Amino acid sequence: MAVVEMKRIHVYALKNNRKKILEMLQRRAAVEVSFPKGTDEELGKGPFAQTDTASARQTFEKNAQLINSAVEVLDTYASFNKSMLAMLEGRKGIGVREYDETAKGAPELNKTASRISALGKRITDQQAEIARLEAQIDALKPWMGLDVSMRTIGTGSTSVFIGSFPEELTEGAIKARIAESAPEIEGVEVEVVSTQPQQTCVFVVCLGKYGIKLEAALRGMGFTYPAAPSKAAPPERVKELRERIKKAEEEIESAKQEIMSYAEKREELLFTADYYTMRADKYQVLGELWQSRHVFYLTGYIDASEADGLKQALEQKYDALVELETPSKDEELPIKLKNGFFGAPVEGVLEGYSLPGKWEVDPSKVMCVFYYVLFGMMLSDAAYGFLISLACGIVLLKFKNIEEGLRKTMRMFFFCGISTMFWGVMFGSYFGDAIPVITRTFFGSEINVPPLWFAPLDDPMRLMLFSFLLGIIHLFAGLAMQIYQLCRRGKYLDALYDSGFWYMLVGGLIIALVGSDMFKDMMNLDLPIPSVVITIALVLAAIGAVGIIATSGRESRGFKRLLKGLYGLYGVSSWLSDILSYSRLLALGLATGVIAQVFNMLGTMAGGGIIGAVLFILVFVIGHVLNLLINLLGAYVHTNRLQYVEFFGKFYEGGGRKFEPFAANTKHFKITEE
Repeated sequence: MAVVEMKRIHVYALKNNRKKILEMLQRRAAVEVSFPKGTDEELGKGPFAQTDTASARQTFEKNAQLINSAVEVLDTYASFNKSMLAMLEGRKGIGVREYDETAKGAPELNKTASRISALGKRITDQQAEIARLEAQIDALKPWMGLDVSMRTIGTGSTSVFIGSFPEELTEGAIKARIAESAPEIEGVEVEVVSTQPQQTCVFVVCLGKYGIKLEAALRGMGFTYPAAPSKAAPPERVKELRERIKKAEEEIESAKQEIMSYAEKREELLFTADYYTMRADKYQVLGELWQSRHVFYLTGYIDASEADGLKQALEQKYDALVELETPSKDEELPIKLKNGFFGAPVEGVLEGYSLPGKWEVDPSKVMCVFYYVLFGMMLSDAAYGFLISLACGIVLLKFKNIEEGLRKTMRMFFFCGISTMFWGVMFGSYFGDAIPVITRTFFGSEINVPPLWFAPLDDPMRLMLFSFLLGIIHLFAGLAMQIYQLCRRGKYLDALYDSGFWYMLVGGLIIALVGSDMFKDMMNLDLPIPSVVITIALVLAAIGAVGIIATSGRESRGFKRLLKGLYGLYGVSSWLSDILSYSRLLALGLATGVIAQVFNMLGTMAGGGIIGAVLFILVFVIGHVLNLLINLLGAYVHTNRLQYVEFFGKFYEGGGRKFEPFAANTKHFKITEE
């Protein structure tokens, strides 16, 4: 159970070395920098002050954003062979020397990014222009039969009306309505340009002296003028618009070709984005440092195992004065976990709940044992476990540069897969009952692989009892963790009051229950527990109950203390619910096996032969993939729940603050110290 020991580090160095020192710290990712607050007198270091670096930091952040946007444009229009497993490849490592050499080209690459972004904007603008022009063409399609300008209003002796009605009309119907509403108008000519179910486009002409009356008559019929009439005749206007679209498409293609010419710069651009991100982070810290005219001061926390090495490097390379001190017991320290090969994978699960609090230990090494066992019991199929471990093992062996967090997750599921294989062999489940089903259906002779222990579907009561037993062990382990934490702090009586009495009460009641006739009849299980043992268990339970009543409210006095003690004893009901929670081991274990058997049965519905084999393979693959994915998720969620609610509920509160070292928070490259 390893919460890493922390030391406080103080660095005093010449001001002209501050950027180089910060770069070293950033690459090593060893120090969580903290910034002292107070006046010069409180610091006791003379006329120290802070430098405003906000403007420089904003410039670097803007440059990083510009380059990331340029890479997005590049990825949109230039083809790259991206592996589906790219996320497993991790960030590319780059040494300090290569970093310094590549950083020199940052200003030029910044110009390249600006050009790519400008080209991307040009493409976007031209695409919007094409959409606008195509909308105009669509609006002109009903008017393609018109060979004069849509803005024509007449001649010296005639009036012309170009527009549409909101319904489908014929030339005769239009003339009839005009004659009906304005019989005095003579010599009206109507030409239907186009008709649609809800629109009729027309060209109407009359003598100039009837123009006003005809317009009134037309409006009474629902006539409207075009929203954007073209100056040229519609066919000519459409031709002009198509030429503009062609020109815009040529500009887009030209911009795409130029963008693709920068494809070889992609990796350099990604590095430069990381470079600017690092500089922005560095200048943020730089702005918080206390500096005088010639000296600067930096303090923070560091892993004790790395402290001496960093001190030596800073003193030798930059003539810095480095002081290391052990923090006081009351100081709130950042938390960094360090566990072995077997325990480290579950650190992410623990962090998902909360890191250990000030006086708590890291439970990862104890938790991991139960985590793997419980997960395996919930999935409990040897074939599924083999597939999980095989997939995770291949990832771990093939992708050496995988990110540390993902590596731990893969390792955790690798161990979970091994546990699943173990329980699958114990329960005799290999893709459910696939072996006897396949041999019986396609080979005419059934082969069974017997379980090493028992088959849960044949004896679910035994599995339920074992689940409860495992749950009791898990909960008692949580109480043991509480005793360990209290004893480390010298609170031996508290360990007895808060955990020891619960061991007596719950343990005694369980032994008495198991030895009772009711339990034997209900479970059909006869455990030869001597009566003297049952008597001792009941006595211990009574002592535990009295102890809980007497000590649960020990911070109070009088009758209030008694009430709190009785309320504390009422907590035994939560123990019952906690133990019953482990029935999910039975439920999920049975669910995996039952669903697997159902898919095996469905696959054999066509019997043997070629058609039956094809159907079986199809149903088998699809069904078991779904079963594996669903129950894998279920096992993960419910295993976490048993850890978070039942196990942690007995000893763990969390609330620790994660160790956040000043580091190169890059997305694409890892800058390493040589």
